[in-house]
Amino acid sequence: MPPDISSSDQPVPPLGATMRRFLPYLWPADAPALRLSVVFALMLVIVAKAVTLIMPFAYKGAIDHMAPGMEAQAALAIALILAYAGARFGGILFDNLRNVAFERVGQEATRRLAEHVFVQLHRLSLRFHLDRKTGGVTKVIERGTKSIDTMLYFLLFNIAPTIIELIAVCVIFFLKFGPGLVAATLAMMALYIWFTRAVTRWRDHLRRDMVDLDTNAVAHAVDSLLNFETVKYFGAEDREARRYSRAMRNYANAAVKSENSLAALNIGQSLITNLMMAGAMGYTVWGWSRGSFTTGDVVLVNTLLAQLFRPLDLLGMVYRTIRQGAIDMEAMFRLIDTPAEIEDSPGAPDLHVGAGEIRFEDVRFGYDPEREILHGVSFTIPAGRTLAIVGPTGAGKSTIARLLFRFYDMQSGRITIDGQDIAQVSQHSLRAAIGIVPQDMVLFNDTIGYNIAYGREGASQAEIEAAARGASIHDFIVSLPQGYDTRVGERGLKLSGGEKQRVAIARTLLKDPPVLILDEATSALDSRTEASIQAVLREMARRRTTIIVAHRLSTVVDADEIIVLEAGRIAERGSHAGLLAQGGVYAQMWARQAAEQESAALPAEAEA
Repeated sequence: MPPDISSSDQPVPPLGATMRRFLPYLWPADAPALRLSVVFALMLVIVAKAVTLIMPFAYKGAIDHMAPGMEAQAALAIALILAYAGARFGGILFDNLRNVAFERVGQEATRRLAEHVFVQLHRLSLRFHLDRKTGGVTKVIERGTKSIDTMLYFLLFNIAPTIIELIAVCVIFFLKFGPGLVAATLAMMALYIWFTRAVTRWRDHLRRDMVDLDTNAVAHAVDSLLNFETVKYFGAEDREARRYSRAMRNYANAAVKSENSLAALNIGQSLITNLMMAGAMGYTVWGWSRGSFTTGDVVLVNTLLAQLFRPLDLLGMVYRTIRQGAIDMEAMFRLIDTPAEIEDSPGAPDLHVGAGEIRFEDVRFGYDPEREILHGVSFTIPAGRTLAIVGPTGAGKSTIARLLFRFYDMQSGRITIDGQDIAQVSQHSLRAAIGIVPQDMVLFNDTIGYNIAYGREGASQAEIEAAARGASIHDFIVSLPQGYDTRVGERGLKLSGGEKQRVAIARTLLKDPPVLILDEATSALDSRTEASIQAVLREMARRRTTIIVAHRLSTVVDADEIIVLEAGRIAERGSHAGLLAQGGVYAQMWARQAAEQESAALPAEAEA
């Protein structure tokens, strides 16, 4: 089962643990140039902060030289004002140079993380992808990858400079104003951080609820749009609108609670900082009245505290952003940590297909361990021969194809190709040796040419067109205004079922695998097209070991052997003629389908 990608029922991970997870993306071992950019950006942070700390002293000097009786020093005061202005500009200059130096680092970290998650999703089992919601997973990845850039920026360029500035301010206050002002500053900082941390933790569950409801709303919308045909078949537009409205209403309510709690946090933070400002300014004015401090000292304290409060005011937002980023990244890291159900054995060799003999040896399998689907199935397909598998729905026919691709591992038994256990060879080489024409063909939202070429990377246009001719779809493609560059739409919905299935056949022809699986390969075709395609498929099967999964028995009469599956067991096996002669399950299925065809033919003859 896929992991729960919501976060409402999950504890917020420790910030340190989250940082340890994404720091390798910030400091990649294989990219020394990026490491150098990080070092350079941090150096610019220090320079910018040093320039910023010079500003209050220039301001103080200018004010002190404007005292009564010091008019002769106006030039010096003007020079100090210019120095103050230059320091302000320098701070902004170095901050922006820092951003330029770090931009590549942040984007690379985001790219690497996104690629890591994408690769991981393709490593996960078919079971995960059958159970997941595409919209929900997409939203989790989007929020998680965006969070890393934000978290890196705030950690390096807000929290770290604020700590540096706090230390510098405390040293200045201690040297010029004594330990009292230092103690008051540190106490205010401790109170501010405690209050921010406490209230933000209270807000965490509100944020998680809002994120989960947002994810659910997006998942509902994507799921509904992907199935818009079904919605229209059942006239369920209003039903879907109500369902989406409920999801959005729940999200809106959670968002209101979250934003209201933010107002309470901002008010408390502002109260703490302004009390500190008032106390510090009152203390320096009192010292000035006693002759202990100059007018410039009052300005110095005011300017230093104002500069400290500016990032400190943002510190609350930064802390909330980092905490929220940790929540957003938590679900994404759970995706990364999800173990792949099907793994290659250490040092697994590639599959080498010579003759192509396939053997199923006492295979037992169930999607749920408590509900077995296949009960000790055994059969052999000699090299270059064709085996047909028929039976009622739910008998386990398509499961055999999934096991051969090793989308799942069996509970017991084994499957071999040319004597090689497929569980002991690499999955890539196994799947490269098998081609399939599935019943439910889903295409990429790209061109027809791209979808055919997907069968073999690097195929030439001539090879693509040859495969299309073999699948009897070339003439249709060239009749389109854009030919092979025609886009097929979401999941190939711009094509009919028969056209999609012929694209699937062309794709498999292009792949040219030694083992072929035809899973209801002509079920969506009309009788005339099916006849021509059957000839193509028979030609393909002559040179390959072939498994045909079929419902219509007329498509398997030429198979070398036919297996009748019933409730996960082989009920009968033999040739078409031999099974008819037995008068068993196969013969009954044949008679029933023949009767259905005759019944369908009578109205057609009457209309003619």
